Amino acid sequence: MAAKKVNWVLTLIMSILFGYLGVDRFIMGHIGLGILKLLTVGGCGIWTIIDIILIAIKHPFKDIEWVQ
Repeated sequence: MAAKKVNWVLTLIMSILFGYLGVDRFIMGHIGLGILKLLTVGGCGIWTIIDIILIAIKHPFKDIEWVQ
């Protein structure tokens, strides 16, 4: 299966603004994790901070290709 092309800047901005709602995970196509993050309010903020850092350093998530 081909990697999903995801805009890195958009995902980073959405993660910073709405990461606690799981929007960044929905953008990346990780629907289950997005719902879990939404229900836990970003893992009480900790998961949100971790995702912001991982997206900022362009972590190679499974099936994701970062594009500009």
